Amino acid sequence: MSQVRVRFAPSPTGYLHLGGVRTALFNWLFARQQNGIFILRIEDTDQSRSTDDSIQAILDGMRWVTLDWDEGPFRQTERMELYRDHAMRLFERGHAYWCICSPDELETRRKEAETKGLSPKYDGRCRNLGLTKPIGEAALRFNAPQDGQTVVDDLIKGRVVFDNHILDDLIILRSNGYPTYNFSVVVDDALMGITHVVRGDDHLTNTPRQIPIFQALGFPLPRFGHLPMILGPDKARLSKRHGATSIMAYRDMGYLPHAMVNYLVRLGWSHGDQELFSREDLIEKFSWKNVQTSAAVFNPDKLLWLNAEYLKTSPPDQVAQTLVPLLEQAGLTNEVRAVSTEWLAQLVVLVKERTKTLIEMVHWVTPYFGEVVAFDDEAAKKFLTPAHVPLLTKLVDRFEAFPTFSKQEWEDSFKKLVEEEGIKMGQLAQPVRVAMTGRTASPGLFEVMEVLGRDRTLLRLRRGIEQASQS
Repeated sequence: MSQVRVRFAPSPTGYLHLGGVRTALFNWLFARQQNGIFILRIEDTDQSRSTDDSIQAILDGMRWVTLDWDEGPFRQTERMELYRDHAMRLFERGHAYWCICSPDELETRRKEAETKGLSPKYDGRCRNLGLTKPIGEAALRFNAPQDGQTVVDDLIKGRVVFDNHILDDLIILRSNGYPTYNFSVVVDDALMGITHVVRGDDHLTNTPRQIPIFQALGFPLPRFGHLPMILGPDKARLSKRHGATSIMAYRDMGYLPHAMVNYLVRLGWSHGDQELFSREDLIEKFSWKNVQTSAAVFNPDKLLWLNAEYLKTSPPDQVAQTLVPLLEQAGLTNEVRAVSTEWLAQLVVLVKERTKTLIEMVHWVTPYFGEVVAFDDEAAKKFLTPAHVPLLTKLVDRFEAFPTFSKQEWEDSFKKLVEEEGIKMGQLAQPVRVAMTGRTASPGLFEVMEVLGRDRTLLRLRRGIEQASQS
């Protein structure tokens, strides 16, 4: 068997869709497992819809989920002569002909056919005109076979048979000289040596149109595979009305790239009951036979759960590194630059059990930056009052007696004060929590103190006493 060569070939007409990322992922996994080549190709011949911004969005999305490519990115607009050369090769071999039907004529005939209950495909009236060169705004059509069958031995769906009489004489070269999708794809896949074409099953009906073009050009056929669609919770095709469908929107919502990859691969593929996979696991265990043939349903709650699991189990320093740009976006650039990577990782450990996304994590860690903290108004009104001053003052005095921070010593001292005062733990814990974090909810008090350190803990407690005295 020759070396596996696969491709991901998106059209740059918008953002990179979750379905596109899953298609790229399955191809990437297969290439990596087989020590093959993964190619990125940008299909940008649709001049009216393709944009440079969309190309950049594709590259950014692929890089975010760390799907690296071995060749490319190729752009079809840079390969126009190749398509024209191969189109003329088909014409010279009698597999293509010039069509001089105008768009208005074609539309009129299409409507007439539909009215009569006939196929709206092109009626082939220019097939036998014998034009040796284009006249006016002529297009070049492929002379499609009308007898027999085209069989697709699909990697995922199995044997699929198409009757050739349904095939249209496709335009392969428009009157402006631009190739059409079904033609340029064949030329690219053939010249790039693609061995396996794996794409969404919305392309399945294109396959019997493309196979005869491969054959007419004398190119070997790749293996084809068609992935079922991703549906929304209502079983309709996944779209914006179901929520975000752009891969980069999930980055902006605070999802981890490895969690997204794990979730997307499980949308249509399984390995027993296993839910969490490392990248190495996926490469080792991936197979086409375990790709399901029915559509997968996108479940945002399952994705959120999976992301939370990744936040808990990923190395804290990696999570901290991913968190930095979001902290900077939240206005904490100077504060982030003033702390060490090790301290940020410690902060991640402190809050990771309470968060499901990086955005939530930003909210939870914000109070720990800087010397002072902003008090929530309602929290301060309730827990930082003059009545709390004596108790907080006694606690600060006891803490200051310790020259260094010791979690065990400070916790024992805290509990002893509660016991001596004959109060419940929360009666002291909540004022201390608000003084240290500005909020009524936080991780464990002494874990918070450990992250803040002795000096900042004491500074914040004293400021809390000041706030309580003034209220």
